[in-house]
Amino acid sequence: MPDRPRPALLTLMRRLAALPTAATAVPRRIGPEGIALIKKFEGCARLRPDGMIEAYPDPGTGAEPWTIGWGATGRDGFHGGRIGPGTRWTQAQCDERLAQDLVRYAAEVAAAVGAAPTTQSQFDALVSFHYNTGAIARATLTRRHVAGDHAGAAREFARWNHAGGRVLKGLVRRRAAEAELYLQ
Repeated sequence: MPDRPRPALLTLMRRLAALPTAATAVPRRIGPEGIALIKKFEGCARLRPDGMIEAYPDPGTGAEPWTIGWGATGRDGFHGGRIGPGTRWTQAQCDERLAQDLVRYAAEVAAAVGAAPTTQSQFDALVSFHYNTGAIARATLTRRHVAGDHAGAAREFARWNHAGGRVLKGLVRRRAAEAELYLQ
């Protein structure tokens, strides 16, 4: 009669089998396609004649949140206070803030999807969505992704096309681009 595996060996084998593989591991960083998508839709608007970039009001509300560079809102980490009228940054500051923000948003997406199998394209689309909406933790899109319903998750992007109570063409285009990237 062959030797039976020891309980400790069985436990180790189960743990090894549960480890993510390259095919199932969740990416932890946004890739170049995701960054390009964000930059395409956020733009780095309001370039002044002196080369500085100026904050502008949210297109959906015409006011808060004020935005600068590649879609940065909230705290002005370069000059203190909050981003608002009169906030000006250099291009390098805009690029630095985007890089900092993407680390945080990618970590939040990784936490939201947990161990669900996720391709780099899916991850990039989810980070773009979260960067724009801040809604990764509460979106049905995330629940569908985690459940493995990728077609259903892709359809959910289109629901997030409102700002200030109205549909914005730019958000319709962005959500379509995110869904397309997600399905690659």
